[in-house]
Amino acid sequence: MGGAAVEIRQLRYFVAVAEELHFGRAAARLAVVQPAVSQQIGRLERELGVRLLERSSRHVALTGDGERLLIEARSALAAVDRVGAVASELAAGRAGTLRLGTSPGLGERVRRGVARMRAHTPELALVLVDGSVQAHIAALRAGELDLALVRGPVRVRGLRAVELWRDRLHVVLPAAHPDAGAAAVPIGVLAEVTLRMPERSADTALHDAVLAACRAAGFAPSLGRPVRSVEDAMVEIGLGEHGATVVHGWAAEAAGSTSGVAVRPLDPPVQVPGNLLLPGDGGPDCLAALVTAFT
Repeated sequence: MGGAAVEIRQLRYFVAVAEELHFGRAAARLAVVQPAVSQQIGRLERELGVRLLERSSRHVALTGDGERLLIEARSALAAVDRVGAVASELAAGRAGTLRLGTSPGLGERVRRGVARMRAHTPELALVLVDGSVQAHIAALRAGELDLALVRGPVRVRGLRAVELWRDRLHVVLPAAHPDAGAAAVPIGVLAEVTLRMPERSADTALHDAVLAACRAAGFAPSLGRPVRSVEDAMVEIGLGEHGATVVHGWAAEAAGSTSGVAVRPLDPPVQVPGNLLLPGDGGPDCLAALVTAFT
């Protein structure tokens, strides 16, 4: 059931039939012909592998599975409608342009979220603004951004931060390192290597999370040259013996294709939260829709 490709249209047709308990009335409500409703309900049942309705010439009733799906379908459609409403609001209020502050490695999340909003407002344009968390905060306050996706805890008066995800940090070691074959690398290994990280101003969340984890483990790491290019740092680590760096989950996937290095999660886990940052006057419906789009 988890792999089924369910369409929004199918859910709308199912909810209409479930509420009307009559295919003809559901078709009239949806302004479509009755065979189209029957076809889509049959397709939905086949894709899910369950029977949702008991049918006879005079009677339509929900099965137990149908009753369960009805609850989830109503919730899903409500979320989709909220996303559409917010997309329309943004498009109408700002000439159809969503100004979104981004952080490195969030391309797929951005594409997915904007696609969900454009499903209801195709004319919605997008302007991506790269920058630090502090730059995004200043731009939101000045009305120069509508939203921002940022990493790390954020508490700023006048703005709202909603946690949407968590990135587990991974250490990048030379493939020849004794711990390179472990499922997870103990945090204490960072005491034995020259640790290279981005400058704090470039990635405050990662920098602070790693140093806090090291302090909790009872040591301060030996820091090497700052990382300005993750790709270059991984190549350099692969050619050396004692260097290491720590990356977000997105970079860990890219590092996996770099020869000469091993990429492993830290033990105990070290995580960095990802937040949706928006003006504090966003209403509940607006917030719920944006969370739905970008989660």
